[in-house]
Amino acid sequence: MSADHGKMNGLHGPKHKRGDLDRELNRFAGTRLEDLAGEIPSLCKDQHGCRYLQKKLEEGIPEHRDMIFRETFGHFADLMTDPFGNYLCQKLLEFANDEQRNLICESVALDLVGISLNMHGTRAVQKMIDYLSTPRQARVSCSSILQIHAIIIALSMNVVTLIKDLNGNHVIQKCLNRLAPEDNQFIYNAVAAHCVEVATHRHGCCVLQRCIDHASEAQRMQLVNEITYNALTLVQDPYGNYVVQYILDLNDNRFSDAVIRQFVGNVIPLSMQKFSSNVIEKCIRVAEPSTRKLLVEEFLSRAKLEKLLRDSFGNYCVQTALDYADPAQRLSLVEGIRPILPLIRNTPYGKRIQSKLQREQMEGLGGQFGGYHHPAQQALVNLAMANGLNPQIQQAPQSHGLVQRGLHHAASMSELYNGPSPMGYPLGQPGLPPQRQQQQLLHGQQLSAPGLDQYGSHLQTSPSGSLLGGPQGAGGYGPANGYSMNHGYGAPGGNLGLPAAEPVYAQHGGYNYM
Repeated sequence: MSADHGKMNGLHGPKHKRGDLDRELNRFAGTRLEDLAGEIPSLCKDQHGCRYLQKKLEEGIPEHRDMIFRETFGHFADLMTDPFGNYLCQKLLEFANDEQRNLICESVALDLVGISLNMHGTRAVQKMIDYLSTPRQARVSCSSILQIHAIIIALSMNVVTLIKDLNGNHVIQKCLNRLAPEDNQFIYNAVAAHCVEVATHRHGCCVLQRCIDHASEAQRMQLVNEITYNALTLVQDPYGNYVVQYILDLNDNRFSDAVIRQFVGNVIPLSMQKFSSNVIEKCIRVAEPSTRKLLVEEFLSRAKLEKLLRDSFGNYCVQTALDYADPAQRLSLVEGIRPILPLIRNTPYGKRIQSKLQREQMEGLGGQFGGYHHPAQQALVNLAMANGLNPQIQQAPQSHGLVQRGLHHAASMSELYNGPSPMGYPLGQPGLPPQRQQQQLLHGQQLSAPGLDQYGSHLQTSPSGSLLGGPQGAGGYGPANGYSMNHGYGAPGGNLGLPAAEPVYAQHGGYNYM
């Protein structure tokens, strides 16, 4: 029994299966196409029969092409959605003459939307559009115009349905890629009429971006006007925010300034939302100076600023505002942050802001102005940070020149971060007695600017489709399509000059570790 069982396994093993496959491939060897008359529609749905018919088309014999066309013409809509038959349809579209293509387009027009939504049919329809958009004559033939017109009529009533479908959206994108802008006007009309529905869909946001890419000037204005009108809604959506960012990335002030001004008056709530906070940061970066001033102005309220600094998304918007604000507004921001900083210094966000300001302050000591756009900004920030200076250090002799100025600034930072808190207890390193904090303060005065390169920042960026095909931003989140930005401030710190017997506090990304 065991020997017989072994023989049966051998008959059904890999070698036996390969033999069956070889026999299938050789089944049509030496067979004339004329001998298969009446069987071609069924052969189209057979893997090996379909390959045999494709090879006959590739031979370029008009009689064979015409015979295959006659027998498959009435079954084209069915064959285009078949796992094997769709390949024969694509091959027949390639080798058919203009008259045959016209007949094919007419025969499938009523079913074209259903075919486009099918995982196999979408490929056949895309191939059809490819061949219709590249006529063999140098000039566009009348037959090609008729074929394109038939496609437009068939798809025009279901554009939004196709855009939102996993398979159908590729047909619309093929039209955008291959047809002339004027032929695609039916797509732009549908998208403009259903802007929010399309832009807030995972596939729709990608298609909308491709529409902008392939648009004529008039069509681009048509879409941008609708996006601008609905910007406040789109910016809060997981997918719609990428569409708004795409407009900002066009680097065209005609479009971006109008979009940004839609957010004036709502900057604070938008800064504290997961998706819209990304857009607010980008708005601050790309806005015209006058428009940027309107955005930053909304951060200057003490109550709103404290809420933003405590928020997991809003704090990034504050940091971006610090980087791009004009000198006067930056001074106001620093003045507003200073009394709040002791209250939030033990939060990740407070430590990050503290590290940022301290790093930039110390970079200024070495003659470098860090992220400031002008030396005047550094001077203004130094002035703001110096409001609580130690009187003894302020009255110190000036004979030490540059070294003395370094001590002055070091004392400024120590006073800012280690001074008395409103609650009545010291704000030095946690766990240290007041005497030790004073010793640490005096020791910190001996630090020089080059020794403070322990502070750093790291901005990580990662690549869209589209949306668009996902979608990240402040706080490390995002979709499809396509843009991510993870913020991280702070780098491993070094020994700050404390005696060896004392614990050394190092900063890692804004957190204190012992």
